[in-house]
Amino acid sequence: MTAPAATSLLAESELTPAQFTRITDVLHEHAGIRMREGKEGLVRARLTKRLRKLGLPDFDAYLNFVQQDPSRREFAEMIDALTTNKTSFLREATHFDFLRDTVFPQLSGPVRIWSAGCSSGEEPYTLAMLCNESFADIATRDVRILSTDISHRVLAQAKAGTYPADITSDVPAPWLQKYWTRTQDASGRAQYEAGKSLRRLVHFAKLNLMERWPMQGPFDAILCRNVMIYFDKATQQQLVERYWQLLRPGGHLFVGHSESLTGLSHKFRYVQPAVYVK
Repeated sequence: MTAPAATSLLAESELTPAQFTRITDVLHEHAGIRMREGKEGLVRARLTKRLRKLGLPDFDAYLNFVQQDPSRREFAEMIDALTTNKTSFLREATHFDFLRDTVFPQLSGPVRIWSAGCSSGEEPYTLAMLCNESFADIATRDVRILSTDISHRVLAQAKAGTYPADITSDVPAPWLQKYWTRTQDASGRAQYEAGKSLRRLVHFAKLNLMERWPMQGPFDAILCRNVMIYFDKATQQQLVERYWQLLRPGGHLFVGHSESLTGLSHKFRYVQPAVYVK
């Protein structure tokens, strides 16, 4: 069957209950994501675009392709399609205020921060700007920001370190001048590129939170914000326990303001909304 014919059939097909269940099972098994009932319309609409691009006739064929792809790239594309990578610089700014005012002044040696689920990079670059502003000896200090995500696509964007000119609405003007260079993309549109003082602090790596974690820690802070909302309670429980193990005593865990550790069994002490300490 040719790709145009597949697209024609696809336009008339529906996502069956069995196909929806298969999709949710694959997501949960390999990425910990639990897609709830009632999301069938969203799943069909978003994955239809992937089927059309690949020229596949139905959702079963698509899932077969996902599971048989050794590169796992399409699996990452599926996750991108079904989750929201909405982020911005200085998002949930009270967390960065807490880091600047409470966490950073306590650190006298190496600084280790993990941005877990870094998406397209706005969070780790915000952390890098904050570190530059907070540590007078940043040029010689051992500061590292590990930034991980499951998606090849958003990691590529993060590593590129270039963003549209509208970041001026999120990044304070003095920071923009100090840490970013205004350039143009291939179409001549204005953009900003992260400078060396930011890039040298940030390391990007692909990581599925459900798989083995190669880093050993300990971390001074772990930011896993607006990520656990996609996981069921059992998976959240596993993650929180693993974060505890990787944090140093006195280290802080930050979750999204729409998230909390309520209902989970954990050893963290609550500090303020979405902030916990070991």
